[in-house]
Amino acid sequence: MAEDVADPGVGAGSATHSGLVVVGGGPAGVAAALMAASVGTRVTLIEAAERVGGKPWHIDALENVPGGWRTGPALAGAMAQDIARLTATGRCMAVRGRAVRVTAPHGAERARVTLDDGRAYTGDAVVVATGVESLEATDVAWVDVPDGMTVPQLWRTGPRLTHALVLGADRPLGTWLRAHPEADARLEVLYPPADAYKTAELAGDPRVQLHEVREVRVVPVSGGGGAPGHEVRAHLADGTTGTFAPHQLLVNAGSRPAAPEGSLHRDAHGYCPPDAQPPGLHTAGDLRSPRHQRITTAHGSGAAAALTAHYPPPSGP
Repeated sequence: MAEDVADPGVGAGSATHSGLVVVGGGPAGVAAALMAASVGTRVTLIEAAERVGGKPWHIDALENVPGGWRTGPALAGAMAQDIARLTATGRCMAVRGRAVRVTAPHGAERARVTLDDGRAYTGDAVVVATGVESLEATDVAWVDVPDGMTVPQLWRTGPRLTHALVLGADRPLGTWLRAHPEADARLEVLYPPADAYKTAELAGDPRVQLHEVREVRVVPVSGGGGAPGHEVRAHLADGTTGTFAPHQLLVNAGSRPAAPEGSLHRDAHGYCPPDAQPPGLHTAGDLRSPRHQRITTAHGSGAAAALTAHYPPPSGP
């Protein structure tokens, strides 16, 4: 059974010090904490959610993670148990809280993480593994939805879909199809040209119908018996228009980096490449770039970041 993230009750305005502070308790953050503890570094792990494990808690099927794992919750539960074991032995302090600022002033000996409630934690180094957050329908320029409308995220949806219209062809769609091979669903996917390269893994599934679009507008309509509903009107890439009236509307439009404010260096898209960070700050997992957003690469990058923080850089030629 997974353990909740502990809270040591550090008061607002005070600060505790560790050899390494890890921000984020997903695959990258857990790997960083495990690696750091294995080389004798005292670790503080900060996680905003109630439990360690990250997004794998919501991934129904895995097929590219070594170790025989078949479901995300099984893997997430094992990671939570790893942190509980480190905490019980005194090698890790697990803190529940949301980091809002990470700083490493030039020349300072300590990096600092500040939480939204004012608590602060310092370390000889900090690994930031806060990952990405899903884009909402209101966040993407090619989709127009009514004010106040919230479109559910595909990756949080179970197997009970019938006829659904999916806005965006991001990779969680392929994960959903693999997780639910027996689901009797019809998924019409509207995606912009920028998502075209992501559709290759979907093309062979008979449950999916792909429509490349220029823009999409969601319009309120009256359904059967006067019940409110929505109609989706799309300008297709071939110059024609299409109208869709799905039973369910879902968004799958991608993600954006969820980095705290402060000293992290960001690229033009908001990601934080490891080789661009100031001394004392290291990044791992999905926060690094959109290119390698996978559980296995997150594990590897978290472990590598912890070792980079532990060992001094080589001197001389």
